[in-house]
Amino acid sequence: MNPRPPFRADHVGSLLRPPVLREARRRHAAGELGPEQLRVVEDDAIRDVVKMQTLAGLSSATDGEFRRSSWHMDFIYALGGVTRGDEQLHVKFHNAAGDIEFNPSTLRVEGKVRLDEPIFAEHFEFLKEHTSPGITPKLTIPSPSMVYYRGGRAAVSETVYPDLEEFYADLAVAYADQLRAMGELGCTYLQLDDTSLAYLNDPKQREMVAELGGDPDTLHLRNIAQINAALAGKPDGMTVTTHLCRGNFRSSWVAEGGYEFVAEALFGQLGVDGFFLEFDDDRSGGFEPLRFVPKDKRVVLGLVTTKRPELEDPDALVRRIEEASRFIDLDQLCLSPQCGFSSTEEGNDLTADDQLRKLELIVSTAERVWGRS
Repeated sequence: MNPRPPFRADHVGSLLRPPVLREARRRHAAGELGPEQLRVVEDDAIRDVVKMQTLAGLSSATDGEFRRSSWHMDFIYALGGVTRGDEQLHVKFHNAAGDIEFNPSTLRVEGKVRLDEPIFAEHFEFLKEHTSPGITPKLTIPSPSMVYYRGGRAAVSETVYPDLEEFYADLAVAYADQLRAMGELGCTYLQLDDTSLAYLNDPKQREMVAELGGDPDTLHLRNIAQINAALAGKPDGMTVTTHLCRGNFRSSWVAEGGYEFVAEALFGQLGVDGFFLEFDDDRSGGFEPLRFVPKDKRVVLGLVTTKRPELEDPDALVRRIEEASRFIDLDQLCLSPQCGFSSTEEGNDLTADDQLRKLELIVSTAERVWGRS
């Protein structure tokens, strides 16, 4: 709908894994299915999900993150110098029924951070090959903030990096190398997924940062500077957006709080082309922080939830877009789900039909508000 991304109707990236893919990945993990056999199942599932996005009316397509177990750790573990820790993190997620715990492995920075080879290069090439003309293939990767946020200083070897500034510098170079490599492969739409800049709006998360030895009042500034350093050599013709999320695991969340704490620095200093922002319920606060968004940036309003199957009222969506336009020009706005449908391979509590209906609703609502281009 827009000639360049982010598009009036867009989505965050991850999509529900079909049962055949989940079973194949289970069998592969159990040693019952070889990597080539798994690849065949993944390829078929990705072809189907790309067609689904096109049929829904979207102008971009991702591979649904179907070759990953999670939205971020598959990428981070592929960075040179980063290893999987022996321990597990204990992250408490919340939902209407109560709390659930997510226990991902920790990470350790045991060597100099570097990009040994482009990460997800083959994933993107396959996606690009199977994307129809007129549809923009989109790659999603975690922002550099995610390499440091959960583990803090304790996750970074003081022997390798006695000075954390050297770690930050190497991390920026690794990401800049990744963006350059993806640009050479023809990637024109790349998204940096970040929970830290949304989490830091929550006082409880700032307490956690302090407990890990960080400065909760300035960490968002450090993370913005880190992302900007990674973007310094962004390839010409590549649109880079960021998606901010307060947690998305099996229809549950971690943090809450509006964007006000980070808004002025986030919107005024972060050198991305657009922001995917979570606005599907009261946890995200109001639209007032959008007053800080510069005129040359787009904001993708995440008004359609991926956490519940119930379909939103299109009239209510239009009213919320109009409400947001009190603080930012309507022409700078777009519409999307608030997060992915399947940030981890377990997925949220929706069906594939629910997912399709929500994507179609986003497209039809965007056409109603902005018309067809």
